[in-house]
Amino acid sequence: MFGKLSLEAVPFHEPIVMVTLAMIALGGIAVVGLITYFRKWTYLWSEWLTSVDHKKIGVMYIIVAMVMLLRGFADAIMMRTQLAMAQNGSEGFLPPEHYDQIFTAHGVIMIIFMAMPFFTGLMNIVLPLQIGARDVAFPFLNSLSFWLLVAGMLLINLSLGVGEFAKTGWVAYPPLSGLQYSPGVGVDYYIWALQLSGLGTTLTGVNFLVTVLKMRTPGMKLMDMPIFTWTCTWANILIVASFPILTATLALLTLDRYMDFHIFTNEMGGNPMMYVNLFWAWGHPEVYILILPAFGVFSEVISTFSGKRLFGHKSMIFASGAICILGFMVWLHHFFTMGAGANVNAFFGLATMLIAIPTGVKLFNWLFTMYQGRLRFTAPVLWTLGFMVTFSIGGMTGVLLAIPGADFVLHNSLFVIAHFHNVIIGGAVFGYIAGFAFWFPKAFGFTLNEKWGKAAFWFWIVGFFVAFMPLYALGFLGMTRRLNATDMPEWNIYLDVALFGAVLIAMGIASQLIQLFVSIRDRDSNRDLTGDPWNGHTLEWSTSSPPPFYNFAELPKADDVDPFTDAKRAGTAYQVPARYTSIHMPNNTPTGLYMGLLLTVFGFAFIWHIWWLVGASLVATIAVFVAHAVRDDQGYMVPAEEVARIEGEHHKVLAANGAYTPVKSSLEQV
Repeated sequence: MFGKLSLEAVPFHEPIVMVTLAMIALGGIAVVGLITYFRKWTYLWSEWLTSVDHKKIGVMYIIVAMVMLLRGFADAIMMRTQLAMAQNGSEGFLPPEHYDQIFTAHGVIMIIFMAMPFFTGLMNIVLPLQIGARDVAFPFLNSLSFWLLVAGMLLINLSLGVGEFAKTGWVAYPPLSGLQYSPGVGVDYYIWALQLSGLGTTLTGVNFLVTVLKMRTPGMKLMDMPIFTWTCTWANILIVASFPILTATLALLTLDRYMDFHIFTNEMGGNPMMYVNLFWAWGHPEVYILILPAFGVFSEVISTFSGKRLFGHKSMIFASGAICILGFMVWLHHFFTMGAGANVNAFFGLATMLIAIPTGVKLFNWLFTMYQGRLRFTAPVLWTLGFMVTFSIGGMTGVLLAIPGADFVLHNSLFVIAHFHNVIIGGAVFGYIAGFAFWFPKAFGFTLNEKWGKAAFWFWIVGFFVAFMPLYALGFLGMTRRLNATDMPEWNIYLDVALFGAVLIAMGIASQLIQLFVSIRDRDSNRDLTGDPWNGHTLEWSTSSPPPFYNFAELPKADDVDPFTDAKRAGTAYQVPARYTSIHMPNNTPTGLYMGLLLTVFGFAFIWHIWWLVGASLVATIAVFVAHAVRDDQGYMVPAEEVARIEGEHHKVLAANGAYTPVKSSLEQV
């Protein structure tokens, strides 16, 4: 009745796992108790869990990203501690099979369940506001996408306490991920967690492409869209083009594992290298899906805090597009050692090097934007400056790896690990944290504590260099990735230093948590009363903080790159319209939540071969979706009187804070 599932699936013999599960259980009980004590269940259900408001969905995405950052970083600390202890014949504290699961989970969590939802959360909060839209094109689809991500997240976390996770590394290459070498449920958890979250990501890409193409405010041309919106749009093009490849690849691997197909095995005419090609045809665009929105964040931050229009706006758009296109043409550099031949390797090596050109264009545009500006050294600016240094180093090591001859020496070594973290942490993660600090007052109505924000930055950047520079050296010394123990005395000092760097990064994460606590505690003294705490250029800063649920009482006019700055200079930024009109808005719906939970059950049942539950959960999911589709839900109208009341209260606050006086921007010096 329960397929392969039994009590033996719970790892009672693993004290680390059981202690972790106990802590998670206690934390969950505490959260449920607090919600019950403060009687917030109704509020949570009606305002958040069933919401289709893009801003609230964005906040929930970022909460998921933060939680998974803690989980993924815990894995990283355990790996670094194991390698610092398991030296000179010592076995360390992690058994090999547990260590293998940890490094696989770390990669999957940090890329799919931390970085992706962080980017998607920022995009949800900001992009519709930047283009003057009241919501995304398909609000229900946005909710469903989020709950599909949650379904994948639940499965990967369930693997901690029921069964096991994959021991294959985050790429899950066959034949190791095939049934012969991975007979347990670990790879199945991997497959279904990625399938469900990947489906949600694909739907998000479609949703936001339609939003950008069809819902821009009147007068806003494509080439006048803010750079963050443009970089998200390029990322969404990559999502729509590449994620179906991942879906198909995992479906083929599923056929190999569940129905004894031989698509990726040498037996019966299969080929493992086909999986590798397909995986990286998704995997390398995924890197640019992560980094492009971060480039957009840095552009917004530098432009705003320099008090200048972004230098080379159109060249930034074209450079992002070039990165998007070239990013789809370089996947083979992940396996130069495959034996495709010198001509093939030369083509992909040159294509990889070419990406440095549009990236360099961006770097110089940021430098020229800062030139003769009045740069304010806030926490978002520090993250941006730290990125410029860190990402440049990571980019140069990437150009080195693009040389096939050098890659033959360094392939599968810790040099590659250092390079990858150099560009993802120094690029994407720094960008998301900068964006989090930059747009936090817009989402929540108060600014973050600057002192703790700057402390977090310094711990992060110093910790990063201390943790990962030794890995470059270890790569040159011949240490390969995914080792759980070493017996080379000359490697020990580098591994010990790397552990110390990881501890410094942990202090950076702790500083961010303290920053959140202190900022919430002192929120009344840090209120953003005008909606424009940084003297911003784009339309999101023209609304209150947080914005009303309808975003704009009247769709704004945008006929230039920096429409809000233009309005402030013209004295029309906070002009009250002659009359307000009623606004159409979509109703909240729990359908996305129900479908996400049912598909979690579907994935869990498939993993454990509980076939009756597979059928029941699939039928229930389809029934819930059909019931949602056939209902006559036309949304609701916000009466003009209600709009006038909300806007009137905001304008009273603006008048009390002198916001009706046009703000002089240092744009005038350009």
